[in-house]
Amino acid sequence: MGFRTLRSCVDTLHNEGHVVKIDYPVDPHLEIAEIQRRLFRSGGPAILFTQPKNSGFPILINLYGTQSRIERIFSDSLERVRRLVELKIDPTEALKKPWRYWRSPYDALSMLPKMVRTGSICEHEVPLSCLPKVTNWPSDGGAFITLPAVYTEAPGRSGPHHANLGMYRVQLSGNNYKSNQEVGLHYQLHRGIGIHHKEALHRGEPLNVAVFVGGAPSMAPSAVMPLPEGLSEITFAGVLSGHRIPMIRRHNRPAIYAEADFVIEGTVFPGAMKPEGPFGDHLGYYARQHDFPVMQVNHVWHRHDAIWPMTVVGRPPQEDTLFGWLVHELTGPIIPSVLPGIKSVHAVDASGVHPLLLAVGSERYQPWKSCDRPAELLTQASAILGQGQLSLAKYLFIVDEHDAPGLNASEILPFFRHLLERVLWQRDCHFHTETTIDTLDYSGSGLNTGSKLVIAARGPAIRSLPDTPPSQASLPDGYSDLRLCMPGVLLIQGPKITPEPKLETPTDQSIWTHTEDAPWAEDIQKLCHAITADHPLRAWPLLVIVDDTAFSSHSLENFLWIAFTRSNPAADVYGVDSFVRQKHWGCGGPLVIDARLKPHHAPPLVEDPETTMRVNEMCATGGPLSHILRND
Repeated sequence: MGFRTLRSCVDTLHNEGHVVKIDYPVDPHLEIAEIQRRLFRSGGPAILFTQPKNSGFPILINLYGTQSRIERIFSDSLERVRRLVELKIDPTEALKKPWRYWRSPYDALSMLPKMVRTGSICEHEVPLSCLPKVTNWPSDGGAFITLPAVYTEAPGRSGPHHANLGMYRVQLSGNNYKSNQEVGLHYQLHRGIGIHHKEALHRGEPLNVAVFVGGAPSMAPSAVMPLPEGLSEITFAGVLSGHRIPMIRRHNRPAIYAEADFVIEGTVFPGAMKPEGPFGDHLGYYARQHDFPVMQVNHVWHRHDAIWPMTVVGRPPQEDTLFGWLVHELTGPIIPSVLPGIKSVHAVDASGVHPLLLAVGSERYQPWKSCDRPAELLTQASAILGQGQLSLAKYLFIVDEHDAPGLNASEILPFFRHLLERVLWQRDCHFHTETTIDTLDYSGSGLNTGSKLVIAARGPAIRSLPDTPPSQASLPDGYSDLRLCMPGVLLIQGPKITPEPKLETPTDQSIWTHTEDAPWAEDIQKLCHAITADHPLRAWPLLVIVDDTAFSSHSLENFLWIAFTRSNPAADVYGVDSFVRQKHWGCGGPLVIDARLKPHHAPPLVEDPETTMRVNEMCATGGPLSHILRND
């Protein structure tokens, strides 16, 4: 019936060869994170460091680092969850195939949390300073919890049925947090904790918060599951783990998870804000320091055999990529029932997830008409952008399934080819300006502020895509090195923009609002004006201006990361022969994306050279990690 505790999971996987125990005293400051990144890249095992430096608890990394290991961890429950999803889509399936769904009612019972009086989590109480302090990137503002499940209950409606469980990073140390008394809570837009926090502020009350670390392996992925409002992630964790999640209820205090490895209990008082960060985040850049809620710590509990699980986020792919795979594996089939007409949606992990969505929709209305103009696709695009965290998408590309039966949004190269063969830039670009984007995306004009671009294309192909860069092309000063990215997409190295991004948060006055007044805009306008009707670049539908064409063209992943994390559509998308007609923007020639680093962007993550050298020594012949990892 699945693993009830992290310790039972680790012991079982150790016996099966999925977990390796290391007694060597590795440093939680940068070294463990460096090892984690290498383990994930190599498809290696999970590692339990039994004696990490300056830590009284063992530290576990890479537990969710391979698809096969996730399937092993949830081998007792994945198929049962799939069947519950099938019944959610069509309840009549239970009548059609009773032999397939005979146990589904019993599985549904595991969704109900089990209220208990006590549990193993209450065995020990310690100061906050006793917790492991793991730092992942050189310029991080301190130590963070990177696999937390942050639990809140709706003010005035207590109990797990009115609760939210989310994975919001928690800063344990650094900045000006009071030692042993405070931790920082960082949560982004469209997160359930924000609803509870707002309700508490409206009532003039503090918000009680509990941070769970460890416990059943189902807790972490459940905390990132995009569930409908009103459905607690605790209930999903029960289904995924195969047992009811035990929660300890106390008088006038929120419930806590009885079988967690660690629990930090605390209170967020109205107006309690302090600078949080910087933090190396999943877009591959540093999230800068900003004011976020600060939690006053009341209690820190741990069980007797506690293990501290952690992960590293950074430029994808990382371990959290597999969380995305699991989310899609379990919830992907339900998308057509939630978004009518949508056949598939793919959040492109290589672009940082939120910056780029690909979708296959369906033009179903007026089938007797021969029409190439997107119609229902635009309605479906709006529906996608109205769904929870999908609303944070910055670029949404959508095509019609009838033009290419069988095309799936996860097939990135075929999708791009299909779209670029059909798109009509005069008509098919639809901008959303002055709107919200991912909190962690610094390509916009301010925190949470930016734009979106929907590109909807349908109909027969209108062009053949070039696949050989022109040998000679007249370009303005500063432009050079034309390189093929994929058929129809040409990379051009552009003039370098100075100054380079800094880690410090820029003031409002120093952030360019991305109008034509920005100094780098003039560079792109010169290029667009140079591409005349007979220019060889005129045949290319998409031109992307980058700082380093060799790096950007090296792999599809490099291109996706550069192009869509370093551009804000309303500011950085240009066009040859562009125009505005009835407030609609379009262009007669190629679309141009300026994906150069700009001063207001966050700096990219770079590993610490000295740490890299130390880990190299550990991986060298005879080193404590030589039987697991080789030097990159």
